Amino acid sequence: MKQLRKIIDNIKPNFQEGGKFEKLRSTFDAFETFLYVSNKVTNKGSHIRDSIDLKRTMSIVIMSLIPALLFGIWNVGYFHFLSLGEDNVSFFEVFFNGFIKVFPIIVVSYVSGLAVEFVAAQIRGHEVNEGFLVSGMLIPLVMPVDVPLWMVSIATIFAVIIGKEVFGGTGMNIFNPALLSRAFIFFAYPSKITGDLIWVSELSKNKLAVVDGFSGATPLGNAAHGAFDKIPDLWTLFWGFVPGSIGETSKFAILIGAFILIITRIGSFKIMLSFVLGGVVMSSIFNIFAVNEFMQLSPLYHILLGSFLFGAVFMATDPVTAAQTSIGKYIYGFLGGFFAIMIRVFNPAYPEGTMLSILLMNTFAPLIDYYVIQSNINRRLNRVKNIN
Repeated sequence: MKQLRKIIDNIKPNFQEGGKFEKLRSTFDAFETFLYVSNKVTNKGSHIRDSIDLKRTMSIVIMSLIPALLFGIWNVGYFHFLSLGEDNVSFFEVFFNGFIKVFPIIVVSYVSGLAVEFVAAQIRGHEVNEGFLVSGMLIPLVMPVDVPLWMVSIATIFAVIIGKEVFGGTGMNIFNPALLSRAFIFFAYPSKITGDLIWVSELSKNKLAVVDGFSGATPLGNAAHGAFDKIPDLWTLFWGFVPGSIGETSKFAILIGAFILIITRIGSFKIMLSFVLGGVVMSSIFNIFAVNEFMQLSPLYHILLGSFLFGAVFMATDPVTAAQTSIGKYIYGFLGGFFAIMIRVFNPAYPEGTMLSILLMNTFAPLIDYYVIQSNINRRLNRVKNIN
């Protein structure tokens, strides 16, 4: 490591002002700060100083995503062999099969997104932020396994340019980039992102070899089509042995990630809790006024179906696009979960309402914070008036 540090220090002058490659300074800084923590510190003004910087924050979030990623890789291989009727396959064969399908999606996501980040940093002369380290992992986890790689690339580039760079980069964006990429694919290429064949690896190619009775439909897809008898039991949904987006299936793995985010105080427990509570309230209201089987589903089923829990833990808690005030986080989370179930039930053509609900709440998060702050100001002004 000392030798690497020495090499970096030797070539660093070439990338600084007046050096041969000063135009590539942002790119060099990005690689240097990726390998080593920056030694720059604030030296004036009033600041809260903490050992947690953006890089450490992003690293912890990625760590929390690892359980969902690992299970997703195994689940992809498991359903691939299950669709072919091959049940005597070793754990490593299953995992490797899933790995060779998921890994290219991750690579395409990072290469496409970081390429835009580096170009934007060079044009502006700014440092390359580490914000995309998390988005680059989230994007593959919200995708179906058979999504075309070129589509992942286009959606990622769209999300970074339109979702981040036009607003000024990391920390300035209004919408969650990962959700924006998923929404882009859904509305731009609906035929490629819907149906039963995209959730199981190579199912469309192996239709003639698929065993009788096997369906690649997700539990939420079955519910939307009225096939409630095909929805698995709660334990199966909890452990995640169902088709779905790569990282959303195992609620157990997601809860491990939630635990990591909560104990490190990176993710907001207030948003997670209120998001789930909002979903419970909305589904309970549907239970009371149920006119069909979808409305009769218990709140627990709604929480375990689809990407509801994944969105509550990893998407709604995005510190940039979520509400910032303490009370605002409760309001933001509650409405997010409330609308997610509402969209899911009222729109059977698009049963997964979590993505649209969170994007909607991203829009209103600043407004929520504004009214919370104004409420505090008015309360204090009234207190002063009463004293006088």
